[in-house]
Amino acid sequence: MGNASGGLTRRQFIQSVSAASAAYLTSARSAFAGSEDSRPPNIVVIFVDNLGYGDIEPTGSQLHRTPNLNRMAEEGRLFTHFYVTAGVCTPSRASLITGAYPRRVSMDETDGRVLRPVSNIGLNPYEITIADVMKDAGYATGVIGKWHLGDQPVFLPTRHGFDFYYGTPYSDDMVHTHPRGERDGWPPLPLMRNEEVIDAPVDRNKLTLRETEAAVDFIREHQDEPFFLYIPHAMPGSTDAPFASERFRGQSKNGPWGDAVEELDWAAGQVLDVLEELELAEHTLVIWTSDNGAPRREPPQGSNAPMHGWGYSTAEGGQRVPCIAWWPGKIPAGTVCEELTTTLDLLPTCAVLGGTEPPRDRIVDGYDIRPLLFGEDAAETPYEAFYYYEGPQLQAVRSGPWKLYLPIEEWTRVPNPDIEPGKPSLYDVVGDPGETENRAENHPDIVEKLLALADKAREDLGDLGKAGKNQRPAGWVNEPQPLLMEDEEEE
Repeated sequence: MGNASGGLTRRQFIQSVSAASAAYLTSARSAFAGSEDSRPPNIVVIFVDNLGYGDIEPTGSQLHRTPNLNRMAEEGRLFTHFYVTAGVCTPSRASLITGAYPRRVSMDETDGRVLRPVSNIGLNPYEITIADVMKDAGYATGVIGKWHLGDQPVFLPTRHGFDFYYGTPYSDDMVHTHPRGERDGWPPLPLMRNEEVIDAPVDRNKLTLRETEAAVDFIREHQDEPFFLYIPHAMPGSTDAPFASERFRGQSKNGPWGDAVEELDWAAGQVLDVLEELELAEHTLVIWTSDNGAPRREPPQGSNAPMHGWGYSTAEGGQRVPCIAWWPGKIPAGTVCEELTTTLDLLPTCAVLGGTEPPRDRIVDGYDIRPLLFGEDAAETPYEAFYYYEGPQLQAVRSGPWKLYLPIEEWTRVPNPDIEPGKPSLYDVVGDPGETENRAENHPDIVEKLLALADKAREDLGDLGKAGKNQRPAGWVNEPQPLLMEDEEEE
């Protein structure tokens, strides 16, 4: 398992890195002194699974009822050019947790496009996570929901800076009765508390309900101290027929998918309600978003409108997702941010809000986007370029309004059927989010500029068949074991 720890345990290593920021932490916290409450703000990040840009009312859905997300947008700020770093679960989640492109932390291609149960691979224990940063800033840290960054003990959230974990270690469709599960010995889908399996197979209809109850309990338990709570809901999920609790099943206009979306809206409302009940709302930042766009199903279930394409791809619909930020009294109500922002930005932004800073001993690809979060005048995206990877293959780059699909001869997965192998395809994704008009022939100068940016990414992060000079290794174990309940282990 590659690291530069010099023989230190993981915790000793994290603390040694954090010690370098101690002076900064002390001075930064002084910014809170003199306020009525000098403690730094609570932070809640809600990260749903496979939900598309067009699946909620604030971004245009006329099919799903999402009154609580409407409320968040009316009282907060809607980000309309917010991106995840991959069209699938594992690499997307790796970026939120580390602030780094999945290719940088070698989570771009694991034992498949995403991690499977009983895998040798996981997020390297010597990565510094958003939970590590917040924990060392004095926060209580929790994660409730779908992890999907490794199911072996050394890769679990409790080994990555989280004080508390409750949820499923991977996707809800990775069940023991799946054909691959029967072949490879997957266990019944486990529900975990910290490092113990407490239910298997878990009733997937109750996942959103149980996750929400656990989230509310965590907030109540830690109301008297700063907390960082990450809620990666398992739904709408990876299964063709998503799940919802009895109260929501059959109630939407869009079958099981709509039922799941509307329960997720209810779940967000429960979080907002308990924050207001405990008089924490004006002291808590809540960010709500999705891990990638809705996947293609026949008949269609989720929607990425007006974006082109589907989840699991580098199309706009695969990586541009809805995002709402809510913090009464801090974030300007009813506003919209049209600047490019990403999940990479959560770690550095949360670090500074928590009175500390991102790690200095490694590359962090995200930025502190507080000026955009708070709607400061003339605030602009900090990104010169944003890179779209499909697994290890660099497929596209965005700069300003322009997105260039690279002139690739052999695509690992073609995101747009209009793409011609070996030829560049250029789209104005501000004016044309549906990627309908290829402007490459009309703007050769822009094509040249974006090709040069792509070359920088290949040097730094690599490409299919080419290692990047600044990649870091994934974690590895030799003999992975299935996650089982104690009675199953005894058998």
